[in-house]
Amino acid sequence: MRAIEITQYGKPEVLQLCERPVPQAEAGEVLIRVQAAGVNRPDVLQRLGHYPVPAGASDLPGLEVAGEIVGGDLQGSGFVKGDKVCALVQGGGYAEYCVAPALQCLPMPVGLSALEAASLPETYFTVWSNVFDRARLSVGESLLVQGGTSGIGVTAIQMAVALGHRVFATAGSDDKCRATERLGAEKAINYRTEDFVEIVKSLTAGRGVDVILDMVAGDYIPREINCLADDGRLAIIALLGGAKAEVDLAQVLRRRLSISGATLRPRSVEFKGAIARNLREKIWPLLESGQIKPVIYQVFPLADAARAHALMESSSHVGKIMLQVSDI
Repeated sequence: MRAIEITQYGKPEVLQLCERPVPQAEAGEVLIRVQAAGVNRPDVLQRLGHYPVPAGASDLPGLEVAGEIVGGDLQGSGFVKGDKVCALVQGGGYAEYCVAPALQCLPMPVGLSALEAASLPETYFTVWSNVFDRARLSVGESLLVQGGTSGIGVTAIQMAVALGHRVFATAGSDDKCRATERLGAEKAINYRTEDFVEIVKSLTAGRGVDVILDMVAGDYIPREINCLADDGRLAIIALLGGAKAEVDLAQVLRRRLSISGATLRPRSVEFKGAIARNLREKIWPLLESGQIKPVIYQVFPLADAARAHALMESSSHVGKIMLQVSDI
């Protein structure tokens, strides 16, 4: 099969087309003929040598795919050969074939293309796990999304709005702010020219927000603490602004704040399978009804994965960057 491998750590050009054996599905896994794969920030970090591959996972990049099940351990999976699915995987998505745990597969939502379906798993699993499971965003509560035009941001905004929450977001330009508002954010804040703490406080009568989804960390942390309502929760999922922060623990104690961090890739198949069940029950109907819509910014052929990574690193996109693997 054709695949994209990381020939060495470095710039996007280290991503090269290669020939690899078709992977073999093991117990509990299915083999997928891949039509499309998503490009995500962790893929870039893996290419740079900053995101270790879990033991036993493919060294090929790619954490989400969509395509057709062509084999594997189907007993008790609820799937049969020929089913069209999208899946969260530990690696190997930039290839014509990929294995995935059956528990981490979901049917392609009715009405969505393979490209649209492949854009879902990484961000939808991440947002559900961190915003709704870990940070417990509940009825009547509000959410601030840092980086509202990223794949994660676009997903978090739409998902929370569809479930009835007030949502605020930050973005790096006025145009990006308008894009996040078109997705449903009540107010988007240009973090280059505006103070998100001041604006969120003004829009919530000084209360702040209940949950913040943060991909920045670093010097954002003390500002986010000031932006949280009493009993607020800060969910950190990336460290684009740095791994060190000064935290006012007196505020954490006095206002009963919670700070959590998580990465999804090392978690067990059973943990991710539970997320998949929640998504299928609560979010897939919203996708199939059109209340939530995938946002795809640009599509590249598999062989042009390096260009896709260069675009990801430019941060000029709004929504997902995708690879077209085949036209099956």
